[in-house]
Amino acid sequence: MLTPAVGLGLAVTLALALAGCGSDTGSGSSAARPHTAGAPGHGGKAPTMAPGPGGLTPVFKRGTPAAGKTVALTFDADMTADQGDRAADGEEFDNPSLIALLRRLNVSSTVFMTGRWAEQYPSQAKAIGGDPLFEVANHSYSHHAFTGDCYGLPTIGEQKMAADVQQAFSAFHAAGVRNVVPYFRFPGGCYDDSALRALAPTKVTAVQWDVVSGDAFATDADAVAEQVLKDVKPGSLVVMHCTRSAAPVTEEAVAKIVPELRKRGYRFVKVSELMRR
Repeated sequence: MLTPAVGLGLAVTLALALAGCGSDTGSGSSAARPHTAGAPGHGGKAPTMAPGPGGLTPVFKRGTPAAGKTVALTFDADMTADQGDRAADGEEFDNPSLIALLRRLNVSSTVFMTGRWAEQYPSQAKAIGGDPLFEVANHSYSHHAFTGDCYGLPTIGEQKMAADVQQAFSAFHAAGVRNVVPYFRFPGGCYDDSALRALAPTKVTAVQWDVVSGDAFATDADAVAEQVLKDVKPGSLVVMHCTRSAAPVTEEAVAKIVPELRKRGYRFVKVSELMRR
């Protein structure tokens, strides 16, 4: 969700931003009953939430008690529209070893991908989207904020929000990504009613979380794992990252989290399965 920082001050600011994203900033509700809808640019069907009051884009934050001992690990593949030069200089916005670990551990997951990331790493995007273990959701094209004052992220105008989301779906299609679901995660987790109204034509369900892993800019994998293990409850939805430069210890933390949660009787599911419960 958060872009890699150039200096320590910005890194601290953005790390705090991720932690702050755990609070609700909009009025959308996850209480609406799920229904199925096709994703833009996707031929299949996945459960979505019914529109909120006034037709606002619905917001899903965690499973219901009926979900039982299930947990959804989600990973944000962040890259902004203007970070191509940094990638060309060797900055790693991907994390193929993390994806390989999830495959070895057989952990179903949802990857929230920016369109720019799919353009930068098309072969990885296609491989993730073609693996039935994963589903790919939308994290915007440009990773600009959909509200003002969102932890220093550049903002996108309300009139351009729906087009930005559709541009990301188009980038997935161009990269050959399959298993695309009609879910959207706001950059920075920031949204308000204006943003929810602007995205209504895209027919997406906005997906937040109830567990913040704290992996952004973290250097202690044990601390990240402890944070997740402390906060996970039946039906939880965990936000993590699959960008090496911004979240270098996520792979190590996941290697600790997965076996411990399985010991506790948890089963790992995609957001689409959690939403069906």
